[in-house]
Amino acid sequence: MRQPRQRVLVVEDDSKTRRLIAEFVAEQGFEVLEAPDGTEGLEQVRRHDINLVVLDYQLPDFDGLEVLAEVKQARPELPVIMVSGHGTIKLAMEATRRGAYDFLEKPLDADQLVLRIKNALERDSLQRELTALRQEAVARSQMVGDSPAMRRLRELIDRSAPSRAAVLILGESGVGKELAARALYRQSLVADGPYVRINCAAIPHELIESELFGHERGAFTGAVTEKPGKLELAAGGTAFLDEIGDMSLPVQARLLRFLQEGEFERVGGTKTRRVDVRVIAATNKDLAAEIAARRFREDLYYRLSVVVLEVPPLRERAADIPALASHFLGRYCAEHGVPVKTLTSDAVSLLARQPWPGNIREFSNVIQRCVVLLRRQELSAAEVAPLLGTSSTTRVDRSLRAVREDAERRHLLSVLSECDWNMTEAACVLDIDRTTLYRMMDRLGVSGEGT
Repeated sequence: MRQPRQRVLVVEDDSKTRRLIAEFVAEQGFEVLEAPDGTEGLEQVRRHDINLVVLDYQLPDFDGLEVLAEVKQARPELPVIMVSGHGTIKLAMEATRRGAYDFLEKPLDADQLVLRIKNALERDSLQRELTALRQEAVARSQMVGDSPAMRRLRELIDRSAPSRAAVLILGESGVGKELAARALYRQSLVADGPYVRINCAAIPHELIESELFGHERGAFTGAVTEKPGKLELAAGGTAFLDEIGDMSLPVQARLLRFLQEGEFERVGGTKTRRVDVRVIAATNKDLAAEIAARRFREDLYYRLSVVVLEVPPLRERAADIPALASHFLGRYCAEHGVPVKTLTSDAVSLLARQPWPGNIREFSNVIQRCVVLLRRQELSAAEVAPLLGTSSTTRVDRSLRAVREDAERRHLLSVLSECDWNMTEAACVLDIDRTTLYRMMDRLGVSGEGT
């Protein structure tokens, strides 16, 4: 599909100059609108989807700075290039202060004007993409569900987020502890600062100290340059220490000192450094048992657990299954470029009955599998059941026949998907004729043509 041309508005009272600028811009493939004064220019901004404004400073009804202020009030993100035949540094600085992208003096150089327009539009495009990515990131990190357990969790987050208190997030693997951490960060007093995640379980024990606190050049083999640690990078923001229960005892001692005094030294260094950072920690381990086994420091636990949040497992919030299914179906259908799918009531009931030992991580995996492998837009329990992970599926009938049919159904769906639901090709792969294939699909409850 052909993209619409970008639209540039030229606000200039001198008709000859206005026409000349319009021709310069139109030759570069832009659509051009014209206005002889500020009143008409503002009306064009309100009426049309404009991408950039070229604005003269001296207009018959307003001066350009007044028009600039009105444009920025109506469309704060709209780039404006101001031009003037009596340009001064003071005027250029004032125009920039009020939101102008650039300031050019007359007589205008055509190549320079076009270059500035392209640069402004490119920057605007990048800013829009960045905004969209941020909005997508926020949408991905939203906690979905309105069950009593989730309402209680949100209430605790709302109450504790604006404070500077350390927070410890507890919960099984896959429940969404990082979503809770990000919610705390977004609502905190340091939401404009960085958010740095450190997975304590994924970093080798011999490197975790360097990752957290940084190191000086020559501190150990391979330390060819100095490197700031994650706590330094999180200065003025939030450090999320995921899987804190896997941190070694020596590093726990250094972290405790940092939490108590707000200072540390890099590995191999002697200079004491201070950083202001809020610490949020999370673990799926039973820290009381870890303390009893002397694998986790009790004093560190108390420093980390000023506020304790417990994220409930999915099996305790079955009421959230419909909302979660809709959320993940929308996300994965968009990612894979397919029409949005829905679940029948019996499919939702089937999902709500599962134990979900892998919690949200396992649930989202199953939904994505359904989006990729199933072709119907409305998915039934019969279609979803074969795609449930073996750890989740509750089996009442464990007869040999049921197990065999389950295996057949999985294999059949896999072959049909690989063949893009071409029945002739699928029958060839299975080494059966089409009639037998259709009978098998009917027997196993697999819909024809994937619709």
